Amino acid sequence: MASQKIRNIGIMAHIDAGKTTTTERILYYTGKSHRIGEVDEGCATMDWMEQEQNRGITIVSAATTCFWEDHQINIIDTPGHVDFTAEVERSLRILDGAVAVFCAVGGVEPQSETVWHQADKYKVPRLAFINKMDRIGADYFEVIKELEEKLKGNPIPVQIPMGAESAYEGNIDLIKMKEIIWNTDNQGTTFEYKDIRAEYQELAETWRENLIDKLSAYSDEMTELYLESEKIPENLIHQVLRSETINQNILPAYVGSSLKNKGVQPILDAVIKYLPAPGDLPALKCLHTKKEEYVELERSEKGQLAGLIFKIQQDKEAGPLCYVRIYSGELKSGSAVMNVNKRKRERANRLLRMHSNHHEQINKVSAGDIAVIVGLKLAQTGDTIASEGYPILLEEMDFPEPVISVAIEPKTISDQEKLRTVLDTLQKEDPTFKVKEDDETGQLIISGMGELHLDVLVTRITNDYKVAANIGKPQVSYRESITKTVSHNEKFSRVLAGKEHEANITLKVEPISRGEGNKFICEIPKNKLPLEFQKAVERGVMNAMQSGTLMGYATIDLQATLTDAVYNELSSTELAFETAGALGFDNACRKASPALLEPFMNVDVMCPGEFVGDVISQLTQRGGMVSSMESRPAYEIVKTMAPLVSMFGYTTALRSQTQGRGTFAMEFSHFALKSN
Repeated sequence: MASQKIRNIGIMAHIDAGKTTTTERILYYTGKSHRIGEVDEGCATMDWMEQEQNRGITIVSAATTCFWEDHQINIIDTPGHVDFTAEVERSLRILDGAVAVFCAVGGVEPQSETVWHQADKYKVPRLAFINKMDRIGADYFEVIKELEEKLKGNPIPVQIPMGAESAYEGNIDLIKMKEIIWNTDNQGTTFEYKDIRAEYQELAETWRENLIDKLSAYSDEMTELYLESEKIPENLIHQVLRSETINQNILPAYVGSSLKNKGVQPILDAVIKYLPAPGDLPALKCLHTKKEEYVELERSEKGQLAGLIFKIQQDKEAGPLCYVRIYSGELKSGSAVMNVNKRKRERANRLLRMHSNHHEQINKVSAGDIAVIVGLKLAQTGDTIASEGYPILLEEMDFPEPVISVAIEPKTISDQEKLRTVLDTLQKEDPTFKVKEDDETGQLIISGMGELHLDVLVTRITNDYKVAANIGKPQVSYRESITKTVSHNEKFSRVLAGKEHEANITLKVEPISRGEGNKFICEIPKNKLPLEFQKAVERGVMNAMQSGTLMGYATIDLQATLTDAVYNELSSTELAFETAGALGFDNACRKASPALLEPFMNVDVMCPGEFVGDVISQLTQRGGMVSSMESRPAYEIVKTMAPLVSMFGYTTALRSQTQGRGTFAMEFSHFALKSN
């Protein structure tokens, strides 16, 4: 299918905004599923993992393809829970557009902000769908205000609701200036346009005025017609909405109730009308690995093959299923491809089009499309596949570091090998899941993004893969840094295999601002120290940063500068300079007053007003600092910063304190000096 007829979209939102329910309706109305799966009943099509059905949340981003108005829509349904931020991150990286779902009662909730900023980072054009208009406390216009104030999203209502809560009847389309009433007898499959009733006439005209007024800022033609009180043609409105949505200047806003089967079809129409086709987007900047220079990659089916593997899922029979987004060229089943990151050739044995966890086989996949490759053995999330003659590297994905760890050990010796294989499999699937062996105790330590993330992974290990294992208590993943600036001279001299290896370097280490990461700078000119030796010192220093001098945690937020080096043509080697770099860095850090850093979290607690005092009191006891409070019609939000170590077990404490009515969202903020 020509890429102009393809849309790659994601459905993104805060947990419980109705994202999966909305996706289920889309699949039903596009004829992809023959009945509507409900999350509450544990039978949603997109939440196919047993745990997703049991817990009623989305854990992995499922992919599916459906058709609407002779367009192909590839949908990625992403998780709303902050612990699965990597799933959201990798989905947004390969999307061309997104539908942001907001709850008409909750409005812009904490996780909606996180996902929104992730979408900003990848410059993803968006539509807003304000869901749950049938719920008590629903207020569409209040949510529009929040989108403007909190997300700076410039929302423009294209449809407005008639009534709210149990009185919610349908929508008014501000472009056609008609009412839309959905048929309740056939689950909202059909709907009809009617003239606007007198009681809604004034409201409709006010918001129509708002629509035209805001769009006129982007179109001289529309401004002229508006000033001359001429009729503005519908196609001009669609044209401006499309161009400015793609430019991310505006956010077309829609409304409905997915559960009550109202408001979903207009979203599908808007996806096709306003969100970009793959060909509408600018060329990609890629690194040509042979020429070692950046090149522009046109998003064309006729170009060289380039695709990004954005997700890996293990299948018991087929092995790893590699989800790939093709940006240029086409890939045929059975053809050889180059894994540019691994510099190895692999064969794409089969190509599949996915529908959640079901699939159909296809012969080829072209630019702009998403498919699954079976047969790649070395691929990992973030790898680029390309043709051997044109090895280009697409921008890699960066994932946050895990902040929480638990020890895991097999119950029996026979489970030992099985456990390692399973952990290796899960690491390939999930880039934020890390496994390492403790050098001192020999224990296996697994790390993740939060308690729920690790709980889900442990359940998969024990239930899905049937490995009997004992799990330790959650531990915080600390980091190390330094508090002073120190210069240190390191000499290395050793005879290995009859050859002398010598190096003499001077390193300066100094702390830098929190969150800046690590930096290495070389102040020595190439004529004094050849480039390969400078690189060797950098490798040694960067490797040494992985384990600190206090307790072996990774070292962060410091700068190492190579200020001087003595180089001997006869006895100096790369090995010597790399080793000197590692030893010199360790010794310099020991002198620079190393300190332990602990992770601090942003904690947003949502609870009814009567419990706010108790909630704040308990958060303060746990070392939390309340930064602000927000009032909503049904509940209050308390925004806090707290050390992760004090937040273990908070779920249970909050439930008992608020009679089960309080919830909270927690995400990593920064590392700070550990208080004793």
